Amino acid sequence: MSKRAATAAFALALSCAAAHAAPSSRSGSATASKIKADVAEIVAGINTKDIAEATKFDAPDLVSMESGREPSVGAKADHDGLSMVFKYAPSWHLTMLDETVDVARSGDMATYRGTYQEDSLHDGVPFTHKGNYIAGFRRDADGMWRVHWSAVVWQSPSKKKS
Repeated sequence: MSKRAATAAFALALSCAAAHAAPSSRSGSATASKIKADVAEIVAGINTKDIAEATKFDAPDLVSMESGREPSVGAKADHDGLSMVFKYAPSWHLTMLDETVDVARSGDMATYRGTYQEDSLHDGVPFTHKGNYIAGFRRDADGMWRVHWSAVVWQSPSKKKS
């Protein structure tokens, strides 16, 4: 799978941290746990190639950013991009390595930061790389937490998996 397609799909899908941040209150702790659980559902959707599951927390105005490509805007762009990648790279798999969530004192916004490992096949050869993912969640008027923006940054190019 091409690096751009895989990374673009991840950035879109998660429209998805090195140390645990101390939330500002008990409700902040509950919010951080909720956001981590939501990201786990997104990653599970990606890994099972379930578009509905992978995009269920997308805000309608989601903006997804990644080095080397124009930003993607909207939940439909996320859905369409994942549909294409799932067909192109059925072996694509993500593993979250570490994560943290910083919750605003107001309790209506949170920033998710995580490091992930991405594995895929390139012409039948297993490849891997690590990347960083940061996403802005906001509790919308209906009370649901949604991803309103995200960014994916690779730590290094893909390399053959040993």
